[in-house]
Amino acid sequence: MTATTTLHTGAAEALVAQLPTAAPLRALAMPGGSTAAVLEAAVDGVVASFVGGLSADLAVVLTDLDQIAAAGGTDHGLVAVTDVLRPSLEAAVSALGVGVLGEARRESAASLFADPDTVVYELTAGGLPGGWFGIRIRENGTVGAAPVQHVSIPAGNLGRINNVEMTLTVEIGRTRMSVRDVLGMEPGAVVELDRSAGAPADVLLNGRLIAHGEVVVVDQDYAVRITKILDVAESL
Repeated sequence: MTATTTLHTGAAEALVAQLPTAAPLRALAMPGGSTAAVLEAAVDGVVASFVGGLSADLAVVLTDLDQIAAAGGTDHGLVAVTDVLRPSLEAAVSALGVGVLGEARRESAASLFADPDTVVYELTAGGLPGGWFGIRIRENGTVGAAPVQHVSIPAGNLGRINNVEMTLTVEIGRTRMSVRDVLGMEPGAVVELDRSAGAPADVLLNGRLIAHGEVVVVDQDYAVRITKILDVAESL
């Protein structure tokens, strides 16, 4: 139990360190869980799920959420509030180990905050509440649990999913930019990526890295030639 509580606290502290709020926030655990005021405010929050050795549901509710959304631009809508808060959520789940953070959604988080299994933190600045953070660790992996045993799937069962379509993405590089720089882009602007010319591209299946390859042209269409297939441990 102590180790689990440490994970919750580590996630909350990592979150507040990245939140783009006007004043730095502190995360203070609420031993009694959510109050009526918290549940009322939680109808407008940012919610996401994390899947890994430890999986979790988490939500952020900020008193200035509308101001953060407005900072993304009400006219062009280029930057959503979920995009602004995603780095903070990624920092929070980094305390849980290896895994994948799902898409962040702006919706009611009241049910998550009302769950007795959710650990709730008040986010304060100068003694005044600036918001709340809730995290609920799920039972697919618990602290101190026995190692997960991987069960092989009979080849015949794969026929059930042979026709399921999945998204294959080729990524040639990434970069991180401030909102100011993104909004300042114009036609002709050059965005430098974190990869040198000639480096292999990443091939992702539903967002998960599965292979490396090189970009080629086939009949005037772009394609990717696979140069290396990664196993599960390597992709993680």
